[in-house]
Amino acid sequence: MQDLGKLLVAVGLAIAAVGAFAWSGLGRSWFGRLPGDIHFRRGGTEVYFPVATCILVSIVLSLALWLLRARR
Repeated sequence: MQDLGKLLVAVGLAIAAVGAFAWSGLGRSWFGRLPGDIHFRRGGTEVYFPVATCILVSIVLSLALWLLRARR
């Protein structure tokens, strides 16, 4: 049970750090504006598909989880 508690604290701190980063506005310069992201604007309609951003976030999370699993 102690391992679960440590994991929950680590995940909570990571979520808080990401939230603080997003709230500060520092992440807006590149996050969601990568070269593979698709953005359409016609009249009053705006459609946005952050394809490259989702792939990058997926790779980073996969590596983080793989490293956590490798430590065990």
